[in-house]
Amino acid sequence: MATKKTQDVFSISTSTFDPSKLGEGFRDFAEKGVEQSKEAYAKMKVAAEEATQTVEATLKNAQAGTVELGLKTIDTMRANAESSFSHFEALLGVKSVAELFELQTSFFRKQSEAAVEQAKSMQETSKKVAESVAAPSKAAAEKAATYFKAA
Repeated sequence: MATKKTQDVFSISTSTFDPSKLGEGFRDFAEKGVEQSKEAYAKMKVAAEEATQTVEATLKNAQAGTVELGLKTIDTMRANAESSFSHFEALLGVKSVAELFELQTSFFRKQSEAAVEQAKSMQETSKKVAESVAAPSKAAAEKAATYFKAA
């Protein structure tokens, strides 16, 4: 009977193993790894720069919006103070109770109308500021969404 020669898994046939090709394979693998790392770094660098620009634009818009809202608030307070001082001066010249009630009623009506207008103005300004603050983030999100749709 003939015995069959079996080769175990750990034995290396010297006829099929070429050490020079092994070095080339490692070199190719390392070069591909380096190239992929460079590409990943470049993409990450671009993404970080875009994120930084988005944050800077958002903060710039928030600062400008805060200043605008602050100035609008100061103007509103100034108008209300001037109106109150004018009313107080008018009250000092009142000659009768009927004139006092008429003056007071007129003042409350004007102040109520002014408060409604001021609230509308502040609401519009706040909406505009919120939209301008959100615009850079919204644009970045839309860009990212199109990037992921394309990928």
